[in-house]
Amino acid sequence: MKKDEPPLDFPDTLEGFEYAFNEKGQLRHIKTGEPFVFNYREDLHRWNQKRYEALGEIITKYVYDLLEKDCNLKKIFIPVDATESEPKSFIFMSEDALTNPQKLMVLIHGSGVVRAGQWARKLIINEDLDSGTQIPFIKRAMDEGYGVIVLNPNENCIEVEKPKTHVQSSSDSSDEPVEKRERKDKVSKETKKRRDFYEKYRNPQREKEMMQLYIRENGSPEEHTVYVWDHFIAKSAAENVFFVAHSYGGLAFVELMIQREADVKSKVTAVALTDSVHNVWHQEAGKTIREWMRENCCNWVSSSEPLDTSVESMLPDCPRVSAEL
Repeated sequence: MKKDEPPLDFPDTLEGFEYAFNEKGQLRHIKTGEPFVFNYREDLHRWNQKRYEALGEIITKYVYDLLEKDCNLKKIFIPVDATESEPKSFIFMSEDALTNPQKLMVLIHGSGVVRAGQWARKLIINEDLDSGTQIPFIKRAMDEGYGVIVLNPNENCIEVEKPKTHVQSSSDSSDEPVEKRERKDKVSKETKKRRDFYEKYRNPQREKEMMQLYIRENGSPEEHTVYVWDHFIAKSAAENVFFVAHSYGGLAFVELMIQREADVKSKVTAVALTDSVHNVWHQEAGKTIREWMRENCCNWVSSSEPLDTSVESMLPDCPRVSAEL
């Protein structure tokens, strides 16, 4: 027998979920001290998933807050010339990101639900903040005299509720005889009633229909990376720019190279990739780019081999070495 699904109505704070991060950066239940439990209600996978996603959104805002308060980064809204009413995204920068004459560190996360300051939501929830966020990288970079820019490549659009469209009934627009119209309307209502009953059984809580409004010049991770390069990184005073790019962030960096090859070569000193999913063939990176990547990039990949052990690659781009599991 199918269980009735509880309302998809979740708290909007960590306290509301009765969770908090302890002094070790681990997410723990306030009362029991236990780690997060995904299967909070048995046999209700969709409800548990929605609960997990709601918690994830709170954690995204929590990390944003840490970037500003704990790392002293500034939130910068983009596009830089955005009107008050248009969709906007944002990045984070240290005070000296554009003025530091020596060194600038740029961080790019991977694809999916993660946002600026995160490497992996799952690690934040199940391990700790140091494992799942970029905060240790940011703090060490700043301690060693780097300016820092944190990209936000998955924040490509805002979601708004779809406006309801009025459907004109057949009886309003037909020249059919009255009896025939009434018969068709009756059949139509009965069909809708059956469909609604089935839909309620299949999807007991129909969610609002949403539409996406894309952010100008930042509608994809690749677009976002090029935009931040053109408007911030390229204008920075730093003589040496360094990138750390994870997973899809590596693909976004290669796309940046393809579009801004000469500029990247003149400004970027080295690139650390982690489990990068770039592909120089599919992305049609030219020979000069591949040669530059062999000299200036390194991809640390998941491996059981000792740290920094060379790992064989099928592609003629940058060296791959073990990140050690």
